Amino acid sequence: MSLYQASVPNFIRGLNNLERWFDKAEAHASAKKFDTAVYLSLRLAPDQLPFVKQVQIACDTAKNGSARITGKQAPPFADNETSVAELRARIRNTVAWLGTLSEQDFVGAETRKVAVPGAQGKVATGQDSLFEHALPNFYFHLTTSYAILRHNGVDLGKSDFLGPRTTQDA
Repeated sequence: MSLYQASVPNFIRGLNNLERWFDKAEAHASAKKFDTAVYLSLRLAPDQLPFVKQVQIACDTAKNGSARITGKQAPPFADNETSVAELRARIRNTVAWLGTLSEQDFVGAETRKVAVPGAQGKVATGQDSLFEHALPNFYFHLTTSYAILRHNGVDLGKSDFLGPRTTQDA
């Protein structure tokens, strides 16, 4: 499996699932008669980043991790979302940018030296960057986003986290 196959389709799938969770979050807020903006400040623990930051970091990890590995420039996002609609737009913009990447962009990425986030002067191979940082960090923030919504009453289940499955006739 190439680094492209291990990353981009999984990032896109996870972000699309995250956006679908907003449908259920909005239905929950409507049924309970509260503004969906309430979700943005929710967290599981006092020292944890709020939901809005979890979503922002999931998006940033997908686009910036892919950019580091490929040597491309990811679009900057301002981190100024104040509504579910704005978070949805961020997710869609991230997915759209990821959709511009191709298998060819990842050729040589396994051994390409890339900067290690938060470790000035350190590098890792593209493969190590993907498997030791980008993918785990992405799934950490995706899972935390899911847990915050679920903990606060949004009717999400395992199938919502996993999303639609690719199947074929036997």
